[in-house]
Amino acid sequence: MDLGDHDDLILPVPPEPFALIVGASAARTTHDAIEASLRRMGLQPVAVGGGEGDGMFVASPRFRLRLGGASVLAGPAADVALDGADPIDPATSLLAASLPATWREAGTCWLFLPEHDGDGADSGERPERMREFFKMIVLLIDLFDASHIFWSPARLWSDAAQFRASVAEMLESGMPPVLHLVAFRRREADGTASVGTRGLAFFAGQELEGRIPGGWTVADMVRRLSRLALDMMLNGPVRYPRTMRGLEAGEWIGLLPPVVGAGPQTTVVVEFGRDT
Repeated sequence: MDLGDHDDLILPVPPEPFALIVGASAARTTHDAIEASLRRMGLQPVAVGGGEGDGMFVASPRFRLRLGGASVLAGPAADVALDGADPIDPATSLLAASLPATWREAGTCWLFLPEHDGDGADSGERPERMREFFKMIVLLIDLFDASHIFWSPARLWSDAAQFRASVAEMLESGMPPVLHLVAFRRREADGTASVGTRGLAFFAGQELEGRIPGGWTVADMVRRLSRLALDMMLNGPVRYPRTMRGLEAGEWIGLLPPVVGAGPQTTVVVEFGRDT
């Protein structure tokens, strides 16, 4: 896992989350053949004209795909989306991923943008719709013979095969693949190093950040923060200050959520300590 210090330069992204899939086979396959394959997979592709959808991020040809309750706008990724996913940019995170130099060649990278109907019911139905979305992504990874996948809320690239396996496990166990959906970023300010999440707020409405105790590595922090993030993805945000036992004997973890009504701050401060 690569962790960076620079989260300030974030390029424009759609208001909804999206996934990018890098599949060299997509560039070698005709659009008619891709549409036929999508139809055989039961994804009900419907061609979308240039006046529909978010053309700023999805180039032509565009399709609307459906699986269960999920509706997804799909097509070759436009340049602005690719710029925002540049793996060389220090604001981008990578999880066991090293993209080929040809990753953004024309037609190689497709974007999948979940849609909602705007009827006000989306927030209550979102967990199930996102489950259907990730089921669709597993099918698309196979279709495009994908090598890598990008998840925009975390601005995180993952190995596509590992992502596929983790989502398949989620569909069996119900445990979200937290390391593929949440980035863990090392930061430093005023001589103090910390590790914080990025992308957790999409699932839980809050991010986590904790100072790195003396003698700990970033891996030590990720091991602990990822468990906290998983709990929040399953059970919701931290509403009240809490103290709990840590991973090791004598270790404790303190959670301090933002004060209600104190503004847009959504970060839960995490403190690690040991019994004396």
